[in-house]
Amino acid sequence: MMKGCLQFLIEPAKKLKIRLKESRKRVKQEKKEPLVESQLFIMELGRELNRICQRSNILSHIWTGEDIWPASVCRDFIVDWAAILEKRVQHKIMPSEYQYEKPEKRDWKGHLLCMLESEGEYDMGPYRRVIMDWTRGIKSRAQPAVWPGEPVLMMLDDLEFQWKRGRLPNLLPAVELIMLAVLNADSPIKEDVTKQWLVKKQRSQRIDAVRYIPHGVWNWICDASEDILLDSESANPNLLISSDEKRLRCGLERRIVPPCQGRFDGWWCAVGKEAYASGRHYWEVEVGERDWRLGVAKASAVRQGFRSLNIDTGYLTIRLERGTDLKALTVPATLLPQNLMPRKVGVYLDYELGQLSFYDVEKRSHLYTYNENFTEELYPLFGTVEVVKDLVIRPAGIRQPCLCPGPCLWT
Repeated sequence: MMKGCLQFLIEPAKKLKIRLKESRKRVKQEKKEPLVESQLFIMELGRELNRICQRSNILSHIWTGEDIWPASVCRDFIVDWAAILEKRVQHKIMPSEYQYEKPEKRDWKGHLLCMLESEGEYDMGPYRRVIMDWTRGIKSRAQPAVWPGEPVLMMLDDLEFQWKRGRLPNLLPAVELIMLAVLNADSPIKEDVTKQWLVKKQRSQRIDAVRYIPHGVWNWICDASEDILLDSESANPNLLISSDEKRLRCGLERRIVPPCQGRFDGWWCAVGKEAYASGRHYWEVEVGERDWRLGVAKASAVRQGFRSLNIDTGYLTIRLERGTDLKALTVPATLLPQNLMPRKVGVYLDYELGQLSFYDVEKRSHLYTYNENFTEELYPLFGTVEVVKDLVIRPAGIRQPCLCPGPCLWT
């Protein structure tokens, strides 16, 4: 009854809240800063690529201003892709004429003011020119339109869908994918562009390279799934391994075990029974909330004692420490952003490519990648000091449910 009496106050309050929200949004839009040259260039590049690549309507979000990238992201993109295109089309990036002036003739004060006023846009012209010359060269051909292929189109649809849901901060991955598709169309050796896109991203940006891995590429990773069993003879005596050799946790008492050269007697770790010396391999692990480590150990890596388990001692791993510090155990250690705390970790090894990558399975996002030339056998590594929650190796046939809100759109 009281709720009914106050209804005449609740409804106007709701409407006022909506009006205030719309008003704040309108004021925010009116206060938008003017776009700098690199941002305008990306908008124009989106329009040009749409003319070159068939069915790339996703780019309309860029040239219409719906998707505006931060200026720093635009500048990094322009410099990176100018370097790639310079190698492909042999177009030299020439420094500005200003740099050829004699030192005594340079107006350093004016140079500094120009850089500050342009917010880092100074001297971006040569890089922009390389990219635009490339697009003009393609458009000048008798048949300029490029067909990207069905896998690329499905991936573009997936990226657009996730961007609209807020999973992606911008459509930069889509632009990169389209540019790779156009370059692939010109190459005498055809590659799978979708896989090439993922490898390129992880090589150039080892940490948090991809916020969302599209469905087709994720399936390709999962196709390399392995059914891993823990090697009890390698397990630290403090660890308890389940009868199915899939679960691991720290016990309250140290077990009496027979001596074994391959056993960890210091760190609380164990390895998988099978080592890998070729091919692609993928496995998923449910991890704890306090302390764990995952990755691979080289066959020559020492397992006795408390030597640091990092790249210098033959271990390529990531570790959660004290429930807050997620790090890749490089030398020195690489601290990963706190927003990357996973509950299920995917580990992907491509031996020939020299790549070991870690993913957040639930978000389908990238955590970290090691790039190295592998020359010896690699054992999957697992470690934990948690006494309550098991570290669990997931069966190879089980996959994380699709992120689509209803029936999967990509199968």
